[in-house]
Parts: sequence; C-alpha cells; structure tokens
Amino acid sequence: MTKLHINRGSTIDFYARVWLPDATEVWKSAELIKDYTPGDLTLYLQLEDGTVVEYKIDPRTKNLPPLRNPNILVGENDLTALSYLHEPAVLHNLKVRFVDSKLIYTYCGIVLVAINPYENLPIYEADIINAYSGQNMGDMDPHIFAVAEEAYKQMARDERNQSIIVSGESGAGKTVSAKYAMRYFATVSCSSGETNVEERVLASSPIMEALGNAKTTRNDNSSRFGKYIEIGFDKKYCITGANMRTYLLEKSRVVFQAHGERNYHIFYQLCASSHLSEFKAFKLGCADDFHYTNQGQSPVIDRVDDAKEMRNTRKAFSLLGISENEQMEIYQILAAILHLSNVEVKDQSADRSSILPNDAHLMVFCELMGVACEEMAHWLCHRKLKTTSETYVKPVTKMDAVNGRDALAKHIYARLFNWIVGSINNALKSAAKQHSFIGVLDIYGFETFDVNSFEQFCINYANEKLQQQFNLHVFKLEQEEYMREEIPWRLIDFYDNQPCINLIEAKMGILDLLDEECKMPKGSDNTWAQKLYNTLLKQNAHFDKPRLSNRAFIIHHFADKVEYQCEGFLEKNKDTVNEEQINVLKKSKFNLLPKLFEDDEKATVSTNKPTSIIGRSSQTQRDNKKTVGLQFRQSLHLLMDTLNATTPHYVRCIKPNDHKAPFTLDPVRAVQQLRACGILETIRISAAGFPSRWTYQEFFSRYRVLMKQNDVLSDKKQTCRNLLEKLIEDQDKYQFGKNKIFFRAGQVAYLEKLRSDKLRMACVRIQKTIRCWLARKKYLRMRKSAIIIQRHVRGYQARCYVQFLRRTRAAVVIQKNVRMWLTRRQYRQQRSAAITLQCFLRAYMARKQYYKLIFEKKAVVIQRWVKGWLTRQHYRRIMAAVVLLQSCARRMKAKKELKKLKVEARSVEHYKKLNIGMENKIVQLQHKINEQHKENRELSERLSAVEKTQSMEREKQSREIENLRKSEEEARRKAEVFPSLLEQLSFLQHELENTLSEKEGLEKQMNEVEELNMKNNMLSTEKNELNTLILEQAQQLTEIKTNIDNTKQLEKDLSEERSRYQSLLSEHLHLEERHRDLKEDMNFSISSTKSGHKRTDSNYSSNSSEFSQTLASTEGEDSPTQTEDENQSTVDLSVLLKLQRRVKELEQEKQSLWQQLDKREEAQQEKAKVQEQRTVGRAELDLETLKRQELEYENKRLKQDLNELRKSLTNENSEALPPAPGSVPYKILLEQLNSSNEELEMRKEEVLLLRSHMVRQEALKHKVKKSTDIHTLNEDGELWLAYEGLKETNSMSMPCVSNTVHISSRLLECQMQEQERVLSEKYRKLLEEMNKLKEEKEQQQKLLAQNLLLPEDARIEASLKHEITRLASENLVSLFTGCPMLIKSFYWRELMEQHEKQEKTMRKLKKQLKFLMRKSTQQKKNSSLMNAPVRAVNITRKEKDYQGMLEYKKGDESRLLKSLVLELKPRGVAVNFIPGLPAYIIFMCVRYADSVNDDEGVSTLLNLTITSIKGVIKKRGNDFEVVSFWLANACRLMHCLRQYSGDEVYMIHNTAKQNEHCLTNFELSEYQQVICDLAIQIYRQLIKCMEDILQPIIVGCMLEHETVHGVLGSKPTGLRKRSTSLPEEGAVTVEVLLQHLGLFHTTMSQHGMDSDLIKQVVKQQFYIICAVTLNHLLLRKDMCSWSKGLQIRYNVWQLEEWLAEKELADCGAKETLEPLIQAAQLLQIKKKTEADAQAICTMCTALTTAQIVKVLSLYTPVIEFEERVSTTFITIIKNLLKDRVESSTLMMDAKKIFAVTFPFMPSAVTLETIQIPASLNLSFLTRV
Repeated sequence: MTKLHINRGSTIDFYARVWLPDATEVWKSAELIKDYTPGDLTLYLQLEDGTVVEYKIDPRTKNLPPLRNPNILVGENDLTALSYLHEPAVLHNLKVRFVDSKLIYTYCGIVLVAINPYENLPIYEADIINAYSGQNMGDMDPHIFAVAEEAYKQMARDERNQSIIVSGESGAGKTVSAKYAMRYFATVSCSSGETNVEERVLASSPIMEALGNAKTTRNDNSSRFGKYIEIGFDKKYCITGANMRTYLLEKSRVVFQAHGERNYHIFYQLCASSHLSEFKAFKLGCADDFHYTNQGQSPVIDRVDDAKEMRNTRKAFSLLGISENEQMEIYQILAAILHLSNVEVKDQSADRSSILPNDAHLMVFCELMGVACEEMAHWLCHRKLKTTSETYVKPVTKMDAVNGRDALAKHIYARLFNWIVGSINNALKSAAKQHSFIGVLDIYGFETFDVNSFEQFCINYANEKLQQQFNLHVFKLEQEEYMREEIPWRLIDFYDNQPCINLIEAKMGILDLLDEECKMPKGSDNTWAQKLYNTLLKQNAHFDKPRLSNRAFIIHHFADKVEYQCEGFLEKNKDTVNEEQINVLKKSKFNLLPKLFEDDEKATVSTNKPTSIIGRSSQTQRDNKKTVGLQFRQSLHLLMDTLNATTPHYVRCIKPNDHKAPFTLDPVRAVQQLRACGILETIRISAAGFPSRWTYQEFFSRYRVLMKQNDVLSDKKQTCRNLLEKLIEDQDKYQFGKNKIFFRAGQVAYLEKLRSDKLRMACVRIQKTIRCWLARKKYLRMRKSAIIIQRHVRGYQARCYVQFLRRTRAAVVIQKNVRMWLTRRQYRQQRSAAITLQCFLRAYMARKQYYKLIFEKKAVVIQRWVKGWLTRQHYRRIMAAVVLLQSCARRMKAKKELKKLKVEARSVEHYKKLNIGMENKIVQLQHKINEQHKENRELSERLSAVEKTQSMEREKQSREIENLRKSEEEARRKAEVFPSLLEQLSFLQHELENTLSEKEGLEKQMNEVEELNMKNNMLSTEKNELNTLILEQAQQLTEIKTNIDNTKQLEKDLSEERSRYQSLLSEHLHLEERHRDLKEDMNFSISSTKSGHKRTDSNYSSNSSEFSQTLASTEGEDSPTQTEDENQSTVDLSVLLKLQRRVKELEQEKQSLWQQLDKREEAQQEKAKVQEQRTVGRAELDLETLKRQELEYENKRLKQDLNELRKSLTNENSEALPPAPGSVPYKILLEQLNSSNEELEMRKEEVLLLRSHMVRQEALKHKVKKSTDIHTLNEDGELWLAYEGLKETNSMSMPCVSNTVHISSRLLECQMQEQERVLSEKYRKLLEEMNKLKEEKEQQQKLLAQNLLLPEDARIEASLKHEITRLASENLVSLFTGCPMLIKSFYWRELMEQHEKQEKTMRKLKKQLKFLMRKSTQQKKNSSLMNAPVRAVNITRKEKDYQGMLEYKKGDESRLLKSLVLELKPRGVAVNFIPGLPAYIIFMCVRYADSVNDDEGVSTLLNLTITSIKGVIKKRGNDFEVVSFWLANACRLMHCLRQYSGDEVYMIHNTAKQNEHCLTNFELSEYQQVICDLAIQIYRQLIKCMEDILQPIIVGCMLEHETVHGVLGSKPTGLRKRSTSLPEEGAVTVEVLLQHLGLFHTTMSQHGMDSDLIKQVVKQQFYIICAVTLNHLLLRKDMCSWSKGLQIRYNVWQLEEWLAEKELADCGAKETLEPLIQAAQLLQIKKKTEADAQAICTMCTALTTAQIVKVLSLYTPVIEFEERVSTTFITIIKNLLKDRVESSTLMMDAKKIFAVTFPFMPSAVTLETIQIPASLNLSFLTRV
C-alpha cells in the first residue's frame, strides 16, 4: 500500500479522505483516487456524489487540503477529541451531532457550544437536573446543566466566585440558556433562612423578557439589552439573593420597528389585556391602533398568547413583592407612552408646528401622567434656548417636534426600565451576608447587518473585550496544563485583538473623538467622520475607509470587518431630550413619575454597584453630562474587572439557520458564527500545541491490542512509552507527562488506523479459520451424504429385484388358486341345485299330510263342543223346574206362619215386652234401615249394571258363534282350493323371506341412520351446550378480567394514595422540623446575644440527611422527658391549611374508594342473597310438602280410627253393648277423644315447627358456617331432645285411638310428669339463686375486707370496678335469659368470651386479695412473735409465675429510654440478644401501666419512646445499621400493640398464653397509627441512607467497569476527561455493589426485620440501581454501544443471581430492572430494517418512546466494524410508537420511593420468657 508523506508531519494512506472548500456547503468531503507523491501540483479526487474533480495545489505554499477524521471519531462530545482539529472537522462534527443525533450541546475545550433547535426538547426537567447534580463535567453528555454544576462545584471547592458567559447573535438562544442555568442553581441549592428566594430569582426572568425582549426578523424573543445577574450564596452555598446589571437597552425600538418586527412584548401584552376591568381607565385597544406598535405590521407571534403572558408577568411582579398599586402605575405609564405615539403634530409654517388642543390621545396621555395638557402640548412644539444673558422660546418644525416626542417616549421608557430593575434588585436583596456568587452574563454576540449604526458599534466593542478575555483565559489554561504535567512547551502564538480595542477606547480613539465632537456646538456626523479619517486612517491598520462613501468607516474586528454608517452616531451618543418636557413631567401629581427622574445617585441606591448604564437623567449643566459611549465604556470596564476576578465558564450559542427550521443547519451561517464567537480560535490554540491528551490507563486500555504479551509490563507508564517509541518514530509528535500522554494533531488518527488495521487483520484471520472450518465441515457433510445416498440407492435396487421375484411367484400361486376355486364353485352350484329340488319336493309332501291331519282334528273338536252345549241346556231347564216347585211349596208354608204371628201380635203384653228399651233401637234400626236401603239401592244399581254387562256378553257370544259358523263355511270353501294355495303360499313365503331379509337390512340401515341422527343431534346439542358454556366462560372471563383490572386499578390507586400520604407525611414533618430548627436558632441567637457568647460551627455537614428535615427531634440527648407542648411547634398557617386541605381530599378519595368497595361487596352479597333465597324457597317448599304429607297421613289415621269406632259401635255380634249416647261413659270417651285429638294437633304443630326450623337451619348453612348436625343447633341440645320427645309421644299417640281408657291414663301420666318437672325446675332455680346469693355475699365480704386494707381513693375505685363488673354480669344474664333459643346459641360464644375475661379479672382480684391477706397475717404473726425465740427453717424457693410485665416507678421513663434507646448500641443487641428486644421491653412496660390502669403512664411512655427514636434517627440518620435497627424495633412494637390489642383479627394468631397477656384497660389503636407513621419515616430515611451509599458506585459498577480491556475499550476523549479514568486497582466492580447489597441484607436480617419489609427494601434498592444506571446511559453518548450493552446484561445477570441466592426472586426486584435490560438489548439488537423496528417496538415495552429514540440517537460505534443508526430507522421507530399512551418524560425518577406496607407479623416469643440483660442497665425494672 502506497503511503503519502505530507508537510504537516503525518501520513495518510491511499484512498485517504480530505475536505475541499465549497461556495454553498463551505466544505465538501472527497476521496483520493490516485496516489500522491511529494511535488505533485494536482490531486485527483472523487466527491461523495461520484463526481471526479482535480484540486490544484498552490506551488508557493504547497498546502494540502485538510484531512478527514476517521468515522469512529465523528460525533464526539468534545471537539478537542478529534485527531485533526480544523474548521471542516468542527463543522462536520457539529452537523452530525445536531442533524443526525439531535444533540444541541457540544464541548469545545472549555466552551459549551449550544445550537438553537427551534423546538421544545424534554431535556430540562427536574429529573435531568438531579441526574447532573453532583456529577463531574466529563462524565455526562454536554449540557448547560453540566456547565452550571461545574461552576457550582468550583465555587464550593475553590472558594472563588464564578461567571457563566453566554453569548451569541440574536436568535441563538442566549436568554434561554441563561434562564436554564439560573433554574439549575435555584433547584440544586437550598434557600438559607428566607423562603422562596429561588422562586423570586426565577421570577425576574418573565419581567425582564416582557420589558426588554422583542420580536425581530431573526428571533421571536430577542433580548434587546445585556444583563449580568449575580446570584449570591452563603457559606452553606444556599441562595441568599441576586443582583442584576443591565447594559445598552435598545431605546430606539420603542419608537421604531422594521417590517416584520415588534416593539417590546409588554406593549402587546397590555393591549391584549385591555378588556380587563382594571385596565379600562387606560383607554387602550388593539395593538394596530397605536403608532409605536403597528409599524412592523406583525403584532402576533405564532404559538404565543399575549394575554396569558401578561398574567405571567403580573404573577412575577407579585412574587417579587411589587404591590398591585405599583404595578398599575407601571402599566399606566406604558399606556401613556402608547397614547403619546398617536399625538398628531401639524405644520403651521416651514419652521413652526402645533398640536390641536382637543387631541384625544394627548388628553389621555396628560390624564394618565397627571400633567397639564396645555403645557405639555406647548413644549412638544417649542424648545427653550439659553444664552449667557437671555432665554428664548423657539418653535420647532414638525420633524423636530416628532423627534422630540419620540425622544421623550424613549426617555420615559428607559427611566421606567431602570426603576423596575432597581425594584427587582431590592426584592432580591437579602439581609444575610453573601459569601460568594455566580454571575450569569447574557450579552449580545458579534453583529453585522447591511446598515450598522451606533448600537452595533457598542455591541461589537463589548465582544472585542470579551474575546480578548476569552483568548487570555484559554491560553492560560493551556499553559497551566503543560506546566502541571511538566512537559516542555514553547509559546503559542494566538490572535491578540488589543490593537482593535485600542482603536476604539484609547486616547484619540473612536469613542474619544465621538465625545469630543458631541461637545462641539456645531458638531455633526460629517465633521466627526472627517476627524476619523484624518486621525486614524493611516495610523491604525484595523481602521479603513470605504471607497464609495465619506460618511462611513470600517473596523477590522476579530471576527470580520464591519462597515458602520456615521449617521445618527452623535444624536444617539448624546441621548438628548427637551428639559422643559422633563420639568413638566416632574410636576406630575402621579406618584411614580417623579421617582423616575431623580438623580442617578438616588436612582441607584438599591445596590452599591450601578444597576444600569443607560438612561441617566439630564443634568442642568450640559458639559457635565456623560455620553452614552462613555457610560458604556465605564460599565464595560467594570464588567471586565468582575469577570477577571471570577472563574469564567463559556457558553457560545449558535443560530443554525435564518428560517427557524428545527434541526436544520446552514453551513455558511454556522461557520460565520463559529468564527465570530471564537470557537475556531480555541481550536487553533489547541491544535498549535498538543490537542489530544490521554491518561496512561486510557491509552493502555485502548491500544492494548497493539501490544504483544511480552510487551506488557507491571509498570503501565513504561509499557506505554515502549509502545509509542515503536509506533511513532518522531518523538516531537508526543510528550509524556506525569499523568497523561500528549499528542500532536493527527497522531491519534494514526494510532486508530493502526488499531483498526490490527483488529481487521485479526478479524480476517478469524474469518479465514472459520471459513476453512465451515468449508471442511461442509465437505465432510457432503461426502457423508453421498455415501448415504449410494447405500440407499443400492438397497432400493435390491429391494426392487426381490419384489419382482415375489410378484412372479405370487402370480403362479394366484392362478392355481383361482382355477381351483372356479372348479369348486361349479361343483357346489350343481350340488346345491339338486339338494334344493329334493327339499322342495319333500316339503310339499309333508305339508300335504300335515294339512289333512289338521282338518280331521278340527272336525272332532267342533263336534265335542256342540254336544256339550246341548247337554248343558237340557240340565238347566230341569234345574229351573225343580226350583220353581220348591219356592211354591215354601211360600205356602210361610203364609201359614204369618197368619199365626199376626194373631200373637195383637195381644197387649206382647207390645209391652217389645217396647221396653226399644226407643233407641228404633232410631238405630231406622238408621240401619236407611243404610240398608242405601246399600240395597247400590246393590240394585250394581245388579242392573251386571245384568247389562251379561246381556252385552251374551250378544258378543252370539255374534262370535255366528262368526264361527261363517268361518266354518269359509274354511270348507277354502279347503277345496287349499292345494293351489299351498303352492302360492310357499312362493309367497319365499318372497316374504326375501322381503324380510331386505327389510331387516333396511331396518338395520335405518337404525344406523337413526343412531347417526341421534349422535348428530347429541353432538349438536353438546356443541350448543359447549358454545353456551364457552360464551358463559367468556363472559365470566371478561367479568374476571374486568374485576382483575378494577382490583389492579384499586390497588394502584391505593398504592398511589399510600405513597401520596407518606410523602405528605414526610413533607409535614419536614415543615415542622424546619420551623422547630428556626425557632431553636432564634432562641439560641437570643440567648447567645444575652449571654454574649458565640455559637461554634456545627460538626455536621451541610448536606446532612434529609431525614433530619423530615423527622421531629428532641431538644437534646439529656432531656427526653420534656412534654409534648414544649416540643410542639406551630407550623405556618398557609402550609397547615394546604396540608389540611390535602388531607381532606385524601379522605374524600379514600371514602370514594371505600364506597366503591362497599358497592362491590353489596353486589356480591345480593348475589349471595339471591342464592340463599333460592335455597330458602326450596326449604319452604319442602316445609309445605312436609306439612301436606303429615296432614294427609293424619287424616288417613283419623278416618281409620273413626271407622273402627263405628264398627265397634254397630257390631251386632259384640258381647258387650256400647255405652248409650249421653251416658257418663259415653261423655268420658268423647272428652278423652277430643283431648287426644287436641294433643295430637299440638304435637303435629310442634313437629312441623321443629321440622321447619331444621329446614331453615339447613338453608342458613351458607351464612353461618356451623355444623350441619341437627344436634348442634344449640349448645345443650335442647331442640333435639324436644324433637325426640315429641316424636315419641307422636308415635305413641298414633296407634289405635279406640282404646280410650289407655289414652286417658296416658294423659294423666303426662300431666303428672309435667307437674313434677315444673316443680323440680323451680326447686333447681331456687337452689341456684340461693347459691348465687351466697357467692355474692362471700364476694362482698372479701371485697369489704380487701377494701379495708386499701387507701380511701383506691377503695372507692375498687368498689366502682366491682359494681361495674356485677352490673355487667347481671345485664349479660338478663340478656341471655331474655333472648330466644336461637339468639342464645348465636351469641353464646361471645358471652362466654366476656365471661372468661370477667373470670380472669376475678382471678387477678383473688390473687391480690390472697396476697393482702397473707401480708396482714404475716404482720400479725410478726407482731405476736416479736419476743419469741427464732428457729432456723429451710425455705424452698417456689418458681414464680410471671405475667410478662415490667414494673417501673413513675418518673423512671427517662432512665428507661436513655438506657434502651439513646445510649443503646445496635450491633451488640443484634448479635447477642433476641431481635426486637427494646420493643419487647417497652411493650412489657406498657402492659404494666395498662394493668394498673395508668393512662397517663401509658401515654407518657409511648410519647417519649417515639420522641427518643426520632432523636436517635436525626442524630445518627446516616448510619444504616442504626436506622435498620430502629426500623425493625418500631415495626415490632407496632406488631406487639396489634398482637396484644384483644382484637379477634390478631388474637387468632396467638397461643392461649399470649391471649392472656392482652391489654385490658386501654385501646391503643391511635398509637398504632402514630408508630406506623414513625416506621414510614424511618423507612424513608433507610432508603435515603442506602441511596447515599449506593449512588456513588452504581455508575462505576454497572456502566464504567469493563471486564475485557483493549478490544472493547473506550474511545478517545477530549479536554473534559472522565472522572473514572482511574487506575484499574481503584475501579469499582459489580462485586463491590453485591457486597454492599449483601451487607444490607445481612444487617436487616440480624435485626429481625420482617421478611416482607426486607423484600420491599430490596425492590427499592434494585429500582434505584436501574433508575440511576438508565439515566446515566441516556445522558452519556460514550456508553451507548454494543459492547456496553453486553456488559450491562452481564451485570444484570449477576444481580439476578444474587436475588436467587438470597431467595428473593419473588420480591418484585427483577421486574424493576426490566427497563435497563431492555435498554441493553436495544443496544445489541439489529437496527436496520423495518422488521427490526417491529421487533424493537415489541421488545421494549418498559421503555418510553423518548427513551427508545434517545438510545438509538446516542448509539455510537466503538470500533469501525459497527454502524450508526440511520435517521430513517429512527423515523420508522417514531411512527410505530406514535400511538403509545405513556409519559413524555425522558428520565426515570431516581428519587421515587415505593409506598411501604407493614403486614401484621405475630411474634412467637412469649413475654414471660423474656430476660432483661444486665448490660442494658435496667435494674430498676422488675419482672411481674
């Protein structure tokens, strides 16, 4: 390969790329197509569009075109990182970043280049500020926040004031950049003492924009003045106030605007708000109605609402403390200026003018200004001339009058502007002492127009001064860098613009000559121009005269030469105004107006420094007045002195195009601005020395691939030296410093070329080896395939031959068998035919013989039946005759007997005998006769029916006989034709068999068809059922999904409300703490002033933990026993009202959520009720059927009993006669029967009631989850016993009721038993009452004895307690006895629990009574045995039964908490004792206070505990171990209060012993909430502490650390080196992060923290890791590469492995890493086609659209084999993701803290087993 050696000392290869100058694009890229040798005068090049060009080399200079940088260096964050530093490289790098990557910021050494995007970008939010806060400038992508952070850090580190100089031409974005810098300072710093200082500093921006900004042809919001804002900070680097200086307001804009431009925004805002009531008096209208606002003919700006901006301006005025009256005065003056513009001046003559007295606008102007209209009209058209002796009033021409009117308007506006600036400074002034400041200079850049006047001259003069300061600062930094690294250097030649500055400001310079000409009586612009030509034209090379003009001059500035027109210079420099007009205004009754025209010294009293340099008030002496040029020169010198005393930071704003098109770069305009703002000069200074600088570690990591294994030494510096000596022969091309290697321009590109060649060779070797392996593998696979194919083909051929042989043999066998089959079939057919013939013949003969026998048999049968019938007829006739004879004989005998009876009956005695006892018999017999008559009638009816049936049967028999006769005749006829019919019958039978067989086949087919139809119908029904099931399931699924979504939404809302509540709680406590601290400081300052001592500085850092602002604290460690009233501080009323309002809103939202939940529960309950009603309905139906069956059964039984009674009564054969009706036995039987029936009915009703109750109990099983066994309807089984008894009595009463005597005896027995039972029950109740009375008597005696031993107060309290318990027990007993059976069973358990509690209290009282009795008896014994001799007795200690309480004396709370909280060391407790020991001890003390009913003691102990814990957390909130320990103990104390509260929800988790330890007297649910809030605050402090530990190492572990150096090394950086460029030994790895996570987990586990809480902490840890890593990835272009994605995925895998190792995979931490995982996958996935875009959109669900686009835009190849992401691909991604509904924020909220929950975790530790260690110094506590 041919090499090209060029005169700049570097080498290029064949096909090198260069830059060619171009008229339209400034520079074009080209590539050599022919080799170049030294001496050639022509280069043959090819442009990117394929055009071949020839480039002529100047034979005198022999300068070659600039070389292009390698593609890998294009798009760098810092322009100084480029190997070739020149204009085309800078322009191309900016274009790639701005147009392709949509990045508007780029570093150029110490300068930040900001290109106006003309589009709103989401890169200025609070999360971006937080991401840049605390970061080094080289660690993050270029940003205005990075410059602001660097200035803030250097101010704090170097104790030196800072300045940020923002410059650029109009429309470049200077104002916006300065505004964002101030917003950054206001966000990252905290106010010291005074509130809303940051807001007031930011509020000055909209006011100054309204009054000092206007729309121009280049910019819609162009600043028409310069300003320097000093933001003051105290010793803690918190904002104390601000001060503003303004420079050169463009007053001419007030009276004139070019086409397409506007006046200052405030005028249009005022006109847009003229409809408001407060502005009606100004008599304003549309902006087109006034001369000063309609000249530009562009009153409206796109996307700008002037009325809305007016509201913002008024809001800013109010925020700065400017009252409404003062604001209205300002608006009144501005309205007056607008009306002044419409005052019409008319010509009276050539030298005279006038104003009509009825001019409406003049009258409004004078009315608003409070001056006389006639006087103002007079002095607008006249002026006063003074001589030494006289004063003349001279009229002026119309032109002079109009100019005077405009001068007055400009003067008024300038004075008003200065007064507003002074008011703002007064509002921003702070009483606190300013320790340091950061100045933000927003000043106009270099300007050149077609017509340049005095304003452009002053602007360019200021830029000359700033450029000189900039050049000196850059040169100074370069020299300091070389000296610091101790490398040899020589003086760098740079452009010095001091001659140009001298031309302007030196003695006899342009400004000096201008001031001199202004003092001349007849000075003019022409005479001044001639003086310039005569004085400066030949003496100064920077001054020139145009060829075609005598009223202009040219100055050669550092950026370009500018031609200035002399016209108007003198007038603008003088800034004259009619003094009489000013005097008229001074006489105004308007309050504000005279203040505007006070002396300059009085006007600037707000600050020690001048606040403005324009608009000075006129002096009475003309000679003493300072010109505008002089004022500007003095203020500029003062500004330069200020800047030189600070450390400057430079921001150069670039306007990309003149059409305001977003992300469009015009190369010509960009190069003009780059030359004008000094960027190229910075590049030239850097390129003159050693522009590329590498640390040894960076160089080693990047170019490790160029070394051999033997070249690597332990000393990295020596290794780098040896490598460079081999690679670069010319040692002047590099220098070795102490920490860095310095390279000349082009050397890094050469090294990159060597590196890429080495990697390319390695890739080629790898490809060669892999291709060889692939080819051999393919050959072996093909050879193996060929062998396999051959084997299979040969096998196939062999199989085909075998198959042929088999087929031949098979054909022979088939032929043989077929021939045999044909022969056999023929034989069988013949044999079958013969057999068939024989069969038919034999059958015919047999049938013939059979029919003959049948015929003979039928004849015999007929004869037999006929003969029998004739014989029976003869017998019947004989029997009838015999019976007739017998009846006649008997009748005759009966008549004879009748006559005898009639004779006997006529006798009297016989009648008397018969009448005795026959009265009743007659009735009965009559009744019986009637019944017999009925029976006779029934029998006669039956007889008639029988006769009818018999006659019908006879008719049937006769018809049958006739039919038989007919059939016999037919049989005889048919017998004749029988033989022929037999043949037909046989034939028909044969056909019938055939048809039957066919029918059977058809029937089978039909059956099959029917079966198939049935199956089809079944399948269709099943299908329909399945469809319905599917629809039902789909509906159920949709319902379930909606329910799930609703529940998720509710959970989400609940979590949001919880987090909002927790944040409000922390904010509330933060405000309380702040107020308390201020109060303490105030008290301390008062006490210190009284005592005369000064307070020493705090030992703690100003950046203490946030928890010190969010938790209340104690006043001191030694005073924890102070009351709450002393600690309580009053919060600001407005803040308190806001918090109360917010709490109310939260409560309302909470109530709405609860209402939604209640509605859902009601809906579910209604469904359950419907189901229960169905079951109850079924039960009622069952009840009705049960009743009906029972009644039917009883009716049957009663009918049977009555029938049996009737039978017994009417039985004639009975031996004993029944009792007569009305007799005593008869009545007794009737009564017994009625009583038995009534009892039976009662029993039946009771049985039915019991059964219905049982059915209802079965129906209510879904409501009350109790046993279905009917025996358990109540506790003692009363219902079951009653049912069994009724069942037995019912079964005993069911048998035969006829035995009435037995029934009566049974009834008597039952009555006797019932009376005995009632008497026994009464006796039992009387015994129980007697026993109760005895017990109460004994209790009263015991209580009396016990009360006698107590003091009077305790005696009264004990008696009250006893009376309360007695009344409660009586009420319970009355309630229990008065309730029905079901209520008793339902409330039995609750009553028993209350009874148990009462028994516990009784046992306690008994124990206390026993103890007192023992004590009294012991005292008596001691008194009686005082003089008795003492005998030694062995006492055995009895094991004491502890109750899990700790007794303490009143006043010991402070000692307890001092030992247990304030002085406790968590490490010793966590290692040696049970977890949560302090919480257990405190709760045991609370239990003691509860047991003795000491409410004050409980509240005091708990309040002091909470206060002490807060104090410890505030003092040691940065110690993770302390915070974790007290979080675990706070949770344990809260769980103890819940576990032993006595609530059933918590008691079910306890043992019986633990339930005995529940609190008895106090309900502490409110303290549970207070301790829960305390736990929330400690949790937040834990997260903050953990975040402070993890934050510094997350980026180094997850992003910056590389496991493989060299191949995947970082690219070269520029002047802004990364802070992580450290030696490898000091680098942090993922293992360090895992060690910290493991330490956190171990500490929390040792402290006994709940597992659920640990999971929440781990989830928060992983969220912080993900958020910080992803935010830095989105803000660091150097991290967005394929290799970095691989490294991130490896690190995430290690985190997931740690989760699995700790068994925390289900805690949700892995899900929080999903955005980072997807970002890493996005860096590695293919990014070319539309399918790739679809895959990216499908994969990246956890990333927002802005984040995806940002990662793709930042993607940067680290090696040349990678490719950048094209803009078309990014556009496709945007189109695919445009329908996503998501947040538009770019960054993740790293400060977000998930809402914490504390699920109830009961403790298995019993309180009575807890021992108090002696090391805790709690000997004053006693176990009870």
